[in-house]
Amino acid sequence: MSEIFEARDWDAAGRIGRLSVPRAGVTVETPTIMPVVNPHIQTIPPRELAERFGAEILITNSYILHSSEDLREDALERGVHDLLDFPGAVMTDSGSFQLSEYGEIDVTSEEILAFQREIGSDVATPVDIPTAPDTEREAAEIELGTTQERLDRASEFSSGDMLVSAPVQGSTYPDLREAAGEHAVGTGLDVFPVGAVVPLMNEYRYGDMVDVVAAAKRGLGPAATVHLFGAGHPMMFALAVAAGCDLFDSAAYAIYARDGRYLTVRGTEHLADLDYFPCSCPVCVEHTPEEVESDDEQERLLSEHNLHVTFGEIRRIKQAIRSGTLLELVESRARGHPAMLDGYRVLLDHSEQLERTDPASKSTFFYLSGESATRPEVLRHHRRLERLSVPDSLLLAGGPTDTAVEAGEVWTVRPPFGPVPPELSETYPVNAELPDRLDDEAYAAAARGVERLAGANPDCAVALATAGWPDAALATLSERIELV
Repeated sequence: MSEIFEARDWDAAGRIGRLSVPRAGVTVETPTIMPVVNPHIQTIPPRELAERFGAEILITNSYILHSSEDLREDALERGVHDLLDFPGAVMTDSGSFQLSEYGEIDVTSEEILAFQREIGSDVATPVDIPTAPDTEREAAEIELGTTQERLDRASEFSSGDMLVSAPVQGSTYPDLREAAGEHAVGTGLDVFPVGAVVPLMNEYRYGDMVDVVAAAKRGLGPAATVHLFGAGHPMMFALAVAAGCDLFDSAAYAIYARDGRYLTVRGTEHLADLDYFPCSCPVCVEHTPEEVESDDEQERLLSEHNLHVTFGEIRRIKQAIRSGTLLELVESRARGHPAMLDGYRVLLDHSEQLERTDPASKSTFFYLSGESATRPEVLRHHRRLERLSVPDSLLLAGGPTDTAVEAGEVWTVRPPFGPVPPELSETYPVNAELPDRLDDEAYAAAARGVERLAGANPDCAVALATAGWPDAALATLSERIELV
């Protein structure tokens, strides 16, 4: 596993990585989207996906190929790459989606894996059991056990150059997802899809989705390549990448186009409701909404726009990781929908987990809202406070250090971080860009930092200059903190 994936740039749990796909002879840069290609209907030919939109990998359904008499023989004779005419890597699904939709399929996991190997799939998938959210725990445990048995048997197909994925199930039980991740990574398989999350996304339960991903990541560890099955809307890519996902598969670009729906990074619009296109992709520059609506090629034009938006957001996320501003991007996306804001807040509930891979130094920390007060950088600074040397008495002041006072006896207190010694005042993240009017959460986080420093140094007399501090934050301080 570690030999095929290399993470290079990190921000929170998001990373830019390189996934080696030996059978295709290519290396895929992540995070990325795998457009879903229906072998029966191709609104955008797969070669165009590569040449016009930059797709390095796509996903198609091997169960559909296997179940279609004409396509099956063609795929076996020509191979899936030639059948689809795609120059990059091809991942194949196994029929688990059909299993979840219809309750049964007429192929075993071993049979479909063998078929995927025969048609030249680069990344194959066994038949797992997609356990729906909120399933009774006993049923979830039984279905997870079946999935794990199939993953154990799938390891025999990972020999050679075909990669094999190991889906992580467990419904909405974090402990089952974590255990499933541990088991999946222990099989020695290669790519790790977090499955059965589509119902959560369809119901806008982004907070629950983040909890599921975070639990799976705890079991998988940071070296695993994580695929979020069925995640195709660009509005949630930044959130999922920050939680640690590397691969997404999207049929949304085509399905939404078929229904006359227009994707944006803030949600979905109906074409009939638009007077102007808020986008500068070729489709939107060259057409008006009225022209697209009346065009015989409406589905294709909307599919092209949806792909431009989808791949554009992936590039924007990569640049944010490289710039160290991924969480700022997540927050800006979160302000577009209440459910996305729920997801962002839950993501920050896992800041301890995010902090393990979050870089210690970036360009600038932007404080945008109360959610910023619980970011990994703030937690890291609070832990750092316990290791600092302090004088016998210490004044924490909101303004610049008073040079008339002996050096070392006055530190700045800077919300949301709390105490900042002079030698750290120009370092990341305490050199943050802050608004002039801070919210109560910033002061509450600073108060936690003051308590952390005082608790680590019981012999130091700590005083806090409280001008401008809200009463709610001051009320959280213990009596040993003198308020000036």
